[in-house]
Amino acid sequence: MSENAREAILAAAKSAAQLHGYTGINLRSIAAEIGIKSASIYYHFASKADLGAAVAERYWQDALAMLGDIQASNADPYQCLQLYPSIFRKSLKDNNRLCLSSFMAAEFEDLPDQVSKEVKAFADVNVRWLAEMLVSAGWEPGPACERRARAIYTAVAGAQLIARTRADVNLFDELMLSYQDAGLIPA
Repeated sequence: MSENAREAILAAAKSAAQLHGYTGINLRSIAAEIGIKSASIYYHFASKADLGAAVAERYWQDALAMLGDIQASNADPYQCLQLYPSIFRKSLKDNNRLCLSSFMAAEFEDLPDQVSKEVKAFADVNVRWLAEMLVSAGWEPGPACERRARAIYTAVAGAQLIARTRADVNLFDELMLSYQDAGLIPA
């Protein structure tokens, strides 16, 4: 099996998880979508749990890279904070998908341990980056800064969920403006 097949499996599983959560990762459907036998998936992933963990890990790594790109392209931490919601908006623009980690977090009690570990990592990466941006913007490091970072993360993820239920990315944009008006996201 080639590395291309592994990447195709990961991409199909990510798409399924963004639409249906961990329970939506169906090995037969993924195999059919990419044109391989379902047994071939086991060449790369020993189990559905291993595939789910790999998808969730790749997802937070990709998010971290996007956050790094935002920071590298913008020296102003306020601009970085204003651009933060764009990573969630991107999923909505991509066929009204939900953040994979948000979807899986809703299934948290039913997730295998290796998957739940990666879902937690996504939240941790986001909160850590937001806290770093807040400190760069003049906030004192510590519990208050971390609380603010968590509030921003959960507010943006929640706005994505509400916008998805309405299939309305403009609603997401309006909510981001209201968060700025309220001072949650520094303007």
